Amino acid sequence: MPSPPSATSVRFLGTGRLPLAAVAVCSALAALAAVALPAALGTAVDELVTEGRIPWSALLLCAGLTAAEVVLDALVALLGGTTTAALTARLRTLVLDRVVRTEPRRGGAVPAGDLTTRLTANAADAAAVPVTAATAVAGVLLPLGGIVGLFLIDPWTGLALLIGAPSFVLLLRTLIRRTADAAADYQREQALIATRLTEALDGAATLRAAHTATREHARITEPLTDLAAHGRRTWQIHGSAAGTSAVLLPLLSLLVLAVAGLRLAAGAISVGDLLAVSRYAVLAVGLGSLTGALGAIARGKSAAARLEPLLTLPPVPHLSRSLPADGPGTLELRDVDVVQDGQYLLRGVTFSVPGGTSLAVVGRSGSGKSLVAAVAGRLIDPDSGTVSLDGVPLDTVDPELLRHEVGYAFARPALWGETVEDSIAAGATRPTDTQIRTAARAASADGFIRLLPLGYRTPLDRAPLSGGERQRLGLARAFARSGRLLILDDATSSLDTVTERQVQQALASHTGRSTRIVVAHRISSALQADRVLWLEDGEVRAVGRHGDLWADPAYRQVFHLAAVPPAPAPPAPGATEPPAYTEAHFSAVPASRPPAENHTSPHPQRRSDREAP
Repeated sequence: MPSPPSATSVRFLGTGRLPLAAVAVCSALAALAAVALPAALGTAVDELVTEGRIPWSALLLCAGLTAAEVVLDALVALLGGTTTAALTARLRTLVLDRVVRTEPRRGGAVPAGDLTTRLTANAADAAAVPVTAATAVAGVLLPLGGIVGLFLIDPWTGLALLIGAPSFVLLLRTLIRRTADAAADYQREQALIATRLTEALDGAATLRAAHTATREHARITEPLTDLAAHGRRTWQIHGSAAGTSAVLLPLLSLLVLAVAGLRLAAGAISVGDLLAVSRYAVLAVGLGSLTGALGAIARGKSAAARLEPLLTLPPVPHLSRSLPADGPGTLELRDVDVVQDGQYLLRGVTFSVPGGTSLAVVGRSGSGKSLVAAVAGRLIDPDSGTVSLDGVPLDTVDPELLRHEVGYAFARPALWGETVEDSIAAGATRPTDTQIRTAARAASADGFIRLLPLGYRTPLDRAPLSGGERQRLGLARAFARSGRLLILDDATSSLDTVTERQVQQALASHTGRSTRIVVAHRISSALQADRVLWLEDGEVRAVGRHGDLWADPAYRQVFHLAAVPPAPAPPAPGATEPPAYTEAHFSAVPASRPPAENHTSPHPQRRSDREAP
C-alpha cells in the first residue's frame, strides 16, 4: 500500500487540497466502475445463456460503467496534471521564498548548482507525490475489489489467489526500500555535477587563463560514472520487480482460472461467473501496477528530504518599530559576536559611528570586514550583542522602513530588471527619474549609460558591462535612496583611480546628511574617512583617525605599505570636496591630532601583536 505524503509534501498543499480531493474521488469512482463491470458482464452472459434473449438492460449497464470509467479516468489525468504543475510551482516558490527571506549566510550555505537541482528536478519529484498518492487509491481499490469479487463468487477462487499474496507483498516492500535508496544516491550525484558545472561557468575566464579546461571537464564529469551506476541500479530494481511480477502474476491468474474451471465443472458456478472470475483475477493481480506509483512516491520522498532543510530555514524576524524622524543616522554596535560552526567570525565588536560621519573598515582578508558591513545594515543578525540605529535596535525596526533607510553597494552587485534604468531603480520603492539620473551622475555612471544604444532604457541583456561599470550601477542604486545609513562593501574595488575619486567626492557630499560605512582595501578610502575601524581576526584592534593609526607598522601592513609616513586628516564635516593630496602631505603626523581611540577586545591578542615594533 502506498505511503502517505511526507510532511514536506503536506505543508505546501494549501489551496491544492480541493483538486487533490477531486482527483482521489474521481480515481475511486473509476475504480468502483471497473470493479462493478465484471459482475454486470457475468449477469449479461448468464441471461443470454439461460434465457436465450439479448439482455439489453445488462448491456446498457455495462456500457454506462465503461463510459463512466473512461470519463473519470480522463478527469483524473486532467486534474492530476494541472494540480501537479500548480503544486510544483507552489513548492518552488516556497523554497525560494525561504532562501531569500533567511540570512544570506544560511541561504548561501547550499551551492548554487545544488540549489538549482533542488528547485528543478527535486521540487518536481516531491510535488508529484500528493497526486500520485491520490491516484494510487484506484490502484488499491482495483485489486481489493477483484479479491472481494472472487470471494463473493466462489471462496475457493479467492483462496487460490491468496496463495501467492505473501510473496507479492514482500516484492513490493523490497521495491520501495531499494528504490528510495537508489533515488537518494542518484539525486546526490546529480546535485554534485550541477554544483561543479556552476562553479566552472562562474570561473570560465580563470579556467581559460590557466589552461585547465580539460582538467575541469574531467572534474565535472567524474561523478557521471557513479550517476550512471545509480541510474542502472534504479532500472535494475524496477526491471527485477517487473520481471518477477511478469512471472508471478500470470501464474496466479492461471491458478485462479484453473480453480474456477474445476468449480464450473462441478456445477458450483455459472458461465457468467466464470467470465466474472476471469476479469476479477486480472483486477486482483493488477496490484503489480502499484510498482510504478510506489517507485514515484519513493523518489518523491527522497526529493522532499533534500528540500526539507531549505523549507525549515528560519526567516529573519522583524517587528514594526519606527526610527526617529529627525535621527542623524548614529550607528552603534555593542558586544557583537558572530559564530559559525563553533568558530568566532566576529567577537566582542563594539564601536559607534556618529550620525552624518564616515567610517572606513579595514583589515586583512578574513578579518571580518564584510561581516561587520552585513551586521551593520542587518543583512544578518549577530549571535549575541546589539546593533542600533539612532538608538533603535535594528531587529525591532519595520523591514520596509529599514531597507528604505539603509542602502548597500557591493563589490559584485546583482543587476536585475528589464533595463539599465530598472537596475538602478530596483528596491523596496522606486525612485523618480530625476533621482535615478542624479544618482547615476554621482556614481560616474551617467556618461557610459548615455553611450548605450537606448541610454537608460537599454535592455540589460544588450548592455555589455565591465566590472567597473557594474559597480557604478550598484553605487547608483545605493545613491538613489538617500537614507540615513549608506554601506559600501568594497564597492569601488573595480574602479580606476579617477572614477574612484569622483565617487569619493559624491560620498563626501553626504557629510552631515547620512552615515557612511566603507569597507576599504585601498588607502585612499581610509584617507577620506572621518575615522577608521581596524579589524584583526574578527576583533576590533583599534578605532581612530587614519593618520593616528598610521604610526603602527602593523596598520601600514594592512595596505601592504611598509614605511610610508602617515597622511593628513580627512576633510572637516560639511566639506563638499576633499582636498587633493600630494607627496608633501605624507611628511609627518600633525601635532594637534588627537590620539587614536583604542577599543581593544575583551579577548586581547598577544602583546607582541598589539604593539608596534
